[in-house]
Amino acid sequence: MSGDRIEKKQDLTQGPVAAHLRRQGTPFALGLVAIFSFEAADLFFISKLGDAPLAAVSFAMPVIWLIYGIGIGFEAGAASCVSRAIGRNRQDQARRLTTDTMVLGTLAALLLCLAGLATIGPVFSLLGATAGLMPLVTDYMSIWYWVAPLDIALWTSLASIRARGNTLLESKVITVAALLNLVLDPVFIFGLFGFPRMEIQGAALATLVATAVMLLFTLAHLHFRLKVYANPLAPLKVIFDSWRHMLHIGIPAMITNAIIPVSSGIVVAMIATYGVDAVAGFGIAMRIEPIFLIPFYALSAVASPFFGQNIGSGNFDRLQEARRIITRFCLGFGLALAIVLILIAKPLTGLFSQSESIQMVAVHYLWIAATSYGAYGLVMSVNASFNGMGRPIPGVVISVCRVIIVFLPLALLGRHLFEMPGLFAATTISNLLMGTVAYIWLGRQVNQARSISPQPSP
Repeated sequence: MSGDRIEKKQDLTQGPVAAHLRRQGTPFALGLVAIFSFEAADLFFISKLGDAPLAAVSFAMPVIWLIYGIGIGFEAGAASCVSRAIGRNRQDQARRLTTDTMVLGTLAALLLCLAGLATIGPVFSLLGATAGLMPLVTDYMSIWYWVAPLDIALWTSLASIRARGNTLLESKVITVAALLNLVLDPVFIFGLFGFPRMEIQGAALATLVATAVMLLFTLAHLHFRLKVYANPLAPLKVIFDSWRHMLHIGIPAMITNAIIPVSSGIVVAMIATYGVDAVAGFGIAMRIEPIFLIPFYALSAVASPFFGQNIGSGNFDRLQEARRIITRFCLGFGLALAIVLILIAKPLTGLFSQSESIQMVAVHYLWIAATSYGAYGLVMSVNASFNGMGRPIPGVVISVCRVIIVFLPLALLGRHLFEMPGLFAATTISNLLMGTVAYIWLGRQVNQARSISPQPSP
């Protein structure tokens, strides 16, 4: 089967909009169910080692999310640029962008890995990790940092496939990676089947091995069967031009996604003043929360290629229809989600810790934050839509305003007035406000694109 046939298989510029979003989003959501469920299971295994390892991993999460946020920037750049190239039927450019984005993302992640290994002590001391927890943090991150270059190589390659309208392969890969990680976790953590007991280091090693295995499979499958890679040894001018094209989207997307873990790090530092149990409780909530946000993550992942292909073809009415469908889904599902979480938060958090003080921090966060998950899902999907359109700046402005202008001042005020519940309430207010702004701004951007380019882009 030729590469061009694979790339043209999923045309998002024709057919019912809602059906496309549902058909593309469902496999991706199922893959995310696997990977986020693994993360919850990973935390469950770590919790069996005691409250200190649980707190150590909680301190590590903002740093891990920061690296993931940078990786998502490369992923967003690949998805946007490749989808617009596919929309213009420029298959050779799509292959060039796929290859060059993966190479650049991997190199950047390797530099982050080396920098992270050299700064474990000062970084986590800044986040509030105590001297007693620092050896555990070091054990975990000294292995986990090596996951970063492998993970970004994997996800940027998969994003380029998603840009071609194929989310089923990505779903299969991340599902198998999660299952492999889940199997390896207890083996490495507790020392089963003759393996040494590695405890918290074993959790990081399981992630490293699972990611490496799936990366090797993905590279081989994409190169030999789907033929989506170009020759990596192209002239430097060609490679630099490809990087510049991708980074036009990628850099703003990195800023957008890095803002959130930076704010999470600040929140962890604030919560650390209430003690190790408070940090552990917040860490539990942070592992549970993504499981319930999976439909929003999936929708944002497919919004970018949908908007990219359709703006590349000049189908502006389809973009406005997609905006309405996305908004209805986010608000409706968000309301149902809030009701469910309010009912099950307490027994769910009890699976990870029997400590009343740890459990109640997690429960209070989930009760308060869940009321705004629909608005947060809308922000995510709108930002991805901006990236797909090749207009990343509105997404950056929305994310910066949500975190820096709205959330952090409200968090400081809320903590001063109402302690931790006030800090958590700042999340709800900022999500609701910026979700409204995002909806309005996307509509205006689509109308502006129509007025500037009433005909399909060349």
